[in-house]
Amino acid sequence: MPLGLWIRKATWVFAIIETIHIMALAVLLGTMIVVDLRLLGFGMRRQSTAEVARLLAPWTWGSLVVMVLTGVSLFTSEAVRLSRSAPFAYKMLFLALAIAAHFTIHSRATTVGIREGAGFGKVAACLSIIFWLGVALAGRAIAFL
Repeated sequence: MPLGLWIRKATWVFAIIETIHIMALAVLLGTMIVVDLRLLGFGMRRQSTAEVARLLAPWTWGSLVVMVLTGVSLFTSEAVRLSRSAPFAYKMLFLALAIAAHFTIHSRATTVGIREGAGFGKVAACLSIIFWLGVALAGRAIAFL
């Protein structure tokens, strides 16, 4: 039986995968917001932004991997419905923007040697918060449409 069909037909599989997906998103958002708030000059002032980002990187990466794997699994069970869903399209757009921003401006803003509190870091933090919250909110909207 194909993975998507099994997920859709089994009684608890979809719910379990979705729960893991949401928990991974919560961890990802938590780590990103801590780093973004540090970039904005709030909290954890004893550590540099680069140090905070480095300490949280394993949690960020691990949750991103889990989120993508569970997201692909969930998509396979509802591909037809999701292909016509505007919230899903927005979620994918925000996810692409969030990942692109993370690997470009966000990673540059959290490197060693970047001046703390620089305007560039604040812009990177604001964009990161907007994009990752966009992922979460659009994902939540999928259930209602």
